[in-house]
Amino acid sequence: MNAARFAATRMVAPAGAATAVWMGQQELAFAKEAPAVDLKKVRESVMDLIEKDEEARGDGTSLKGTFIRLAWHCCGTYKAADNSGGSNGAMMRFNPEAGYGNNAGLDKARAVLEPIKAKYPDMSYADLYTYAGVIAVEESGGPTIAFRTGRDDYDEAKASQKADPNDRLPNAFMGSFAACTGHVRAIFGRMGFTDREIVALLGAHAMGRCHTDRSGFWGPWTNAETTFSNEYYRLLIEERWSPKVTHNGKPWTGPDQFEDSTGKLMMLQSDMILLSDPEFKKYVAMYAKDEDLFFKDFAKAFAKLLELGVPFASVAQPWYKFW
Repeated sequence: MNAARFAATRMVAPAGAATAVWMGQQELAFAKEAPAVDLKKVRESVMDLIEKDEEARGDGTSLKGTFIRLAWHCCGTYKAADNSGGSNGAMMRFNPEAGYGNNAGLDKARAVLEPIKAKYPDMSYADLYTYAGVIAVEESGGPTIAFRTGRDDYDEAKASQKADPNDRLPNAFMGSFAACTGHVRAIFGRMGFTDREIVALLGAHAMGRCHTDRSGFWGPWTNAETTFSNEYYRLLIEERWSPKVTHNGKPWTGPDQFEDSTGKLMMLQSDMILLSDPEFKKYVAMYAKDEDLFFKDFAKAFAKLLELGVPFASVAQPWYKFW
């Protein structure tokens, strides 16, 4: 465990506190602040969970990539046009979001975090899911991600009413490369991301792998799936990728994907368009050469993603001032 990461942001405020000023017969009540949550202790508990799980698995895989996906999908429903979706409410716990095809398997990730939620009841599910992704990035050697608590949780009735019945998350395969390129730009553009931010965010594919019993796809993107790095971009450029046709000596029957010459690594169509589209490709080349630049851009884009649509409490400014 990287102890240096324990210097993470810590939100300190009295539980349920609200700032107020008494002036004559008027009391000006400011916004209610988020309950106090010791993020250092939450991080320690999450890392303890991750490390025990890694030991039990014993195969080099980890929950870290899964937690990044959990955070991403919790936030990736945002729509800037009407400020709907996003992580606030933790709506992915209930249908329709829980039933999105792109959220397959994340019920297991949420279940794993239940003991953490029970240990820190003042932390909302929405804050926990997003912070788990931050921890996963930072504890895997990635950049420090700006994070603050203050997200709310909705009950099932409110979540079901506010969530979009249509899956808003990006698909990995859209038939043609042109259709996939347009789809990715539309999904990320709906949230307010630029081409550069899109490519930076997809660099999180350096972590984790796909599972046939969840997404239908198979395999890791890199040979170091528990390390956050710019390896994803380097491999995109340097390896030779071809359509996957066999798996373990048998015909591949899953959805279309690509594999390297060894058959051990994979890329999705939504990864390959980063090479076929000139605008995307120039950022791939930049990040492949400069990991520090990738880390800087990813940290900004990921922090932005985590806060989309979240009405964080802010202290109201009184109409008067003291001299």
